[in-house]
Amino acid sequence: MLVRNAGDKIGLKLLAGKAGIDKEMTGVYICDLLSWVMAHGSKGDVWITVQTHANIIAVATLLELSCIIVADGAEVEEDTLRKADEEGVALYQSTESAYEIAKKLYKMGIE
Repeated sequence: MLVRNAGDKIGLKLLAGKAGIDKEMTGVYICDLLSWVMAHGSKGDVWITVQTHANIIAVATLLELSCIIVADGAEVEEDTLRKADEEGVALYQSTESAYEIAKKLYKMGIE
């Protein structure tokens, strides 16, 4: 499933990185420790986190993640939004918990 379709279906707010919304989602990874995501995340994963600093964009780019969803309504820093646009990383925000977002993605077939 494409990032754009999932974002629309579960009501995510696209904050930045519109150029990245046509990537294929192949899995989900939930973690807030960047080094752990770097060691265990996989290409095509949707990354759900509450981290909001610009380093999340670097990790997503390095691993070729499909997108980042910032959970729990966490406010994203301006520098992070700029970096997401520069790198073409779709950056979404949701007021829901990581667990609730993951459940919705799973129901759509993203495992």
